[in-house]
Amino acid sequence: MSKFTKLQTLGAIAATGMVPVFYHKDAEVAKKVTKACYEGGVRAFEFTNRGDFAHEIFGELVKFAAAECPDLALGVGSIVDPATAALYLQLGACFVVGPLLNVEVAKICNRRLVPYTPGCGSVSEVGLAQEAGCDLCKVFPGDVLGPNFVKGLKAPMPWSMLMVTGGVKPEEANLKSWFDAGVTCVGMGSNLFPAEVVKAQNWAAITAKCREAFAYIEAVRKR
Repeated sequence: MSKFTKLQTLGAIAATGMVPVFYHKDAEVAKKVTKACYEGGVRAFEFTNRGDFAHEIFGELVKFAAAECPDLALGVGSIVDPATAALYLQLGACFVVGPLLNVEVAKICNRRLVPYTPGCGSVSEVGLAQEAGCDLCKVFPGDVLGPNFVKGLKAPMPWSMLMVTGGVKPEEANLKSWFDAGVTCVGMGSNLFPAEVVKAQNWAAITAKCREAFAYIEAVRKR
C-alpha cells in the first residue's frame, strides 16, 4: 500500500519538478542511487520495470526507502498492463508510470487512489487519459514530440499537468525549453546518472547532479 495519499504524491512531484527514472538489476546499487538522489533533493523516484525479477528489487527498495528516505514517494515505471500494476501497488508503489495509455491500468490505480501517469503522444490521448482519471500525463517520447507539442497542447487545454520524459537533460537551456512550454515536471534517466558514474559508484556525483538540475528548475520557474 502507498505510504502517501494521491495528493501528497502529486504534490511532491509538482513541487520538485523532477522525477529520476532508474533501473538496475542489483538491489544494492538501486538503493545507493535512490539515496544519492534523495540527498540531492529528490522526493519522487521512478524505478522502472525493465529486467527479470524487477519487482523483487522494487520490494527491497520500498523497505529501504521507508527507513532511509522517509519523505520519498517511490513509484514504478514502464507499466503496460493492469496485472503488473496491481503487483507493484501491492508492493507499495506510490505512483505508476507507463510508456502508453492503458485505461485498465487507470482503473486499478484509481481503485487504490494512486496516481497513474500514462505515456501520451497526442492531444487526444491526453484527453482520454484525463477522462480516465489521470491527473498527470506523460509526454513521451519527449525528444520526438518536443517542447512545441507541450505548448500547443496547453493552449486549448491549460489545465493539463504534463511530465515529459525522453530528451530531458540536466542543463539549463534544455530544462528552460520544457518548463517555458508548460510542463509540470520532467522525468530524467541516463543523463542524470551516466553508466560510468554508476559503475564507479560515484554516488556523490549523482547527488551533485540532482542539486544542479533542481537549481536550474528553480531558476527557470522564477522567470
